[in-house]
Amino acid sequence: MNIPPVEKQIGIELYSTTLPGIGGELRQEIEDFIVTEISNREEGSSGKQLILELTKSNWDMHHLVRDMSRKLGISQKRISFAGTKDKRAKTTQKISIYDLKEEEIGNFYLKDVELKVIGRSPRSVELGDLFGNEFVITVRDIGYGTEELKTILDGITAQIKDSGGVPNFFGIQRFGAARPVTHLVGREILQGDFEKAALTYIARSFPDEQEDAREVRDRVWDTHDFAEGLKMYPLRLRHERAMMHYLAENPGDYAGSFTVLAQNISKMFVHAWQSYMFNRIICRRIEEGLPLDAAVPGDIVCFKNKEGLPDVSKTQQVTEENLEGMNNLVKRRRAFVTAPLIGYDTPLASGVQGKIEREIFEEAGIHAESFRVKGLPELASAGLRREMLLHCEPSFETSEDELNPGKTKAVLSFMLPKGSYATTVLREYMKVEPMKMS
Repeated sequence: MNIPPVEKQIGIELYSTTLPGIGGELRQEIEDFIVTEISNREEGSSGKQLILELTKSNWDMHHLVRDMSRKLGISQKRISFAGTKDKRAKTTQKISIYDLKEEEIGNFYLKDVELKVIGRSPRSVELGDLFGNEFVITVRDIGYGTEELKTILDGITAQIKDSGGVPNFFGIQRFGAARPVTHLVGREILQGDFEKAALTYIARSFPDEQEDAREVRDRVWDTHDFAEGLKMYPLRLRHERAMMHYLAENPGDYAGSFTVLAQNISKMFVHAWQSYMFNRIICRRIEEGLPLDAAVPGDIVCFKNKEGLPDVSKTQQVTEENLEGMNNLVKRRRAFVTAPLIGYDTPLASGVQGKIEREIFEEAGIHAESFRVKGLPELASAGLRREMLLHCEPSFETSEDELNPGKTKAVLSFMLPKGSYATTVLREYMKVEPMKMS
């Protein structure tokens, strides 16, 4: 099957299922994408933190926190949550608000926002409180009849279950949906070419982005005239504008231009390159005929934590002597076969998997020491290992599509652990351009 070119650009070179995709479109309505956070918290009745269940539709989380703080007359810093959720979706999650009385929520109103008080706690809601997410996703405008659609979905679901899940790829969101450029910027940073890194981020255009942005990027790419670029760039491109403003005042200091970005934004570039390499390693392993749901000698596995999630801080090498025992743990989902998110201190596998990892890194020409990022050491990354298989057990329903007469729809339901991408599952079913899944 043909892989969309943009997926090849981010290191995804194959599907793990062999049946044709169902096609279709996502998010024709906001409630076609429903996400419910799975929290590992239990709330009480006392404590400074008011704990609420937040349900929102078509809201960016950071914009919502800003507007909530204004409505409640409090600082944004008093509002905490475990994870951001898709904007174009209906999402439900826990949040906490410091030192707020329950009655102060009584008259709160924002369009498409619901707040439900569920208790109090001495502890705010934070990232570690997120166990995973449940998804209920409607794919519409499908060209197959209901029976043929069900047959295809049955086949794909069976293949996913036989494999124990799908490859744990980093999805297009990690790289930029309309403009998958972050890993390319990261590559240039790691190679020490900060000029090319800055120009790639500021001015490299992609066909799927909006025309006004594409045109001005092309001009700045050709001219390197950042002062002129500031006059033309749309205001929404605030990160690019901030870097150009710095370069207009500090000509030639391309490394310095990254320091005007929040550090989590700058680190995103290096992380994206790590993600690209990780995707390529998984593909190469599959192409070599090695399983993701079983270990081979030389692999490095990690073990589950008390919540049943992979704990990449606890790893062990697989040998001929412990192979049977390790695979027993893998089969019981108490251990997980990993690949590296390469950094300056990341252990590499040996055996066949180690050969794959080293070949991929040699082909890229970027090695472990590059991740110390000479010139911008604050972006350095020690790296870690990550499980290669994303365990999931999807179910589905099919029916006529009331929004698209003559077409059908499928409603897919599945749970994923935190840090995973729903599109990684959806791509196996739909097999379409990533923009149709964004």
